[in-house]
Amino acid sequence: MDPNTFNQRDAYKLVEGLATGQFKNEISLLESLIKDVVDHGNFNIVGGRIWELDAEEELYRLRYQHGNLKKIPEGYFVPIKKQPIFKKLKAQRTILNVETDKVLLDTGIEFFSITGVGELVKLPSGTYFKYAIGFNAPEILQSFYETLAIISSVASIALINLSTNAEKLKINKDLERASEIQRNLLPEHKLEFHDYKIFGVCIPDSKVGGDYFDYLKSPVGQEERLGIVVCDAASKGLPAAIQALFVSGAIRMGVGFSTRISNLINRLNTLIYDTFPSERFVTLFFCELTLSSNRLVLYSNAGHCPPMHYCPESDSIKYLDATGGLLGLMQNQKIEVENTTMCPGDIILIYTDGITEARNSKNEFFGEKRIAEVIKKHHKESSKTIAYSLLEEVQNFSANSQINDDKTIVVIKRDPK
Repeated sequence: MDPNTFNQRDAYKLVEGLATGQFKNEISLLESLIKDVVDHGNFNIVGGRIWELDAEEELYRLRYQHGNLKKIPEGYFVPIKKQPIFKKLKAQRTILNVETDKVLLDTGIEFFSITGVGELVKLPSGTYFKYAIGFNAPEILQSFYETLAIISSVASIALINLSTNAEKLKINKDLERASEIQRNLLPEHKLEFHDYKIFGVCIPDSKVGGDYFDYLKSPVGQEERLGIVVCDAASKGLPAAIQALFVSGAIRMGVGFSTRISNLINRLNTLIYDTFPSERFVTLFFCELTLSSNRLVLYSNAGHCPPMHYCPESDSIKYLDATGGLLGLMQNQKIEVENTTMCPGDIILIYTDGITEARNSKNEFFGEKRIAEVIKKHHKESSKTIAYSLLEEVQNFSANSQINDDKTIVVIKRDPK
């Protein structure tokens, strides 16, 4: 699997708990984030700070600092007009730079990042984030920038969740309606496409979820193909459901215009980046079944859990690893297209991380190994049996766990000879 993609997911999992944690206010939430990031050794970050916008005075005031650095004087502030980098955050979200402020230089900060989080506030001089979180490290790398892109998105999601908690009771009816809409957009579980037998199931953890799958037939008059998409939105609850619905519509429209996979997925990445300023990133796996003599399968994997391709002839499993990063994370990233071939009896099993990351009472993950065992045990049975057997194993494994997530499974099986 691409190591850069792994680093992104590792960073996301570290701070994901912020979105569902209990905090007194926005500052306490961001303080927790700063501590987690600075104290996490793999990030090589030595110091972090929270700056809050004072709209009346048009300056950013230091609210919190943490790390192995000389302390910045209490109450220190930076006027916006003296630090134009704050104005650039609306367009770039995260900026890496060399420190020039004498007071901050005296504390040991040389290379730093500044990342906008929270709501946007319009002032006469421009539009600014309510908060800016700063980090510094001995060396600024591209991987550091990508890590911060995830951190800023998750922090914004968490702030939005915090501010909307008081409204949860009022929107319960809307959630019920959204759940109904989402269920109606999912396809029928079972589908046959020539000698392919396909079965999919999606179980949200709550009324609405961020998992989504669909079957997409080629337009009439075009070469007969079948697209299959599975996606997992990074946020939770209603924002995740909105993202999933957005992806659903965009994918269907793209396939309707007979768009090539590479163009479709890369365009979708740009749309998510432009449309969702806070809850930006989505993992997605898209494959296209063809009727070529060797049953070629084209696929793109945007940071998604690697589907498993089981070959009964060799009793082996091939992982369809990431061909690009998470969708929406960076505006101009490129997601590649790869291919595999399905021999008679072969199986491709696509799933979301609610399967692999299901936990038991000992806090152990279900993991990929157990998925492989289910496939091998039931590979002679129908795609429906394989899907429900895996789901049953996961539910039994995690029956006593307090941690749950949306779960989606799609099984593609080519008929044996």
